[in-house]
Amino acid sequence: MFTAPFSFEGRINRAEYGKSFGLYIVVAIIMNAIIANMLSQGALFLLLLYIPLVWFFLAQSVKRAHDLGNSGWYVLIPFYTIYLLFPLGQHGSNKYGPNPDGIGEDTYYSDNAPIDKV
Repeated sequence: MFTAPFSFEGRINRAEYGKSFGLYIVVAIIMNAIIANMLSQGALFLLLLYIPLVWFFLAQSVKRAHDLGNSGWYVLIPFYTIYLLFPLGQHGSNKYGPNPDGIGEDTYYSDNAPIDKV
């Protein structure tokens, strides 16, 4: 389902990013509800669980920014992570890797004649 979810390398498409975004929102809401109902006991442990959750979401956001041909630093722009849900990725390979959907990639047969996959 998720391609190297904690890695900041490569690209992911809109569908994978949308699933990541939704998962992040649901888990964050559940964790907030649990923390709000707890007193000081165990709340620190749940706060520590936010670290991998935020790391996961940042990594997925950076890979989605890469799919658009942008630097990962763009995710620090307010509301950019919401914007990432909508545009199509760059066709073909870019400096961050091949297109995750294979769109715009050339395949070569034995006679080296490129066939464009659309």
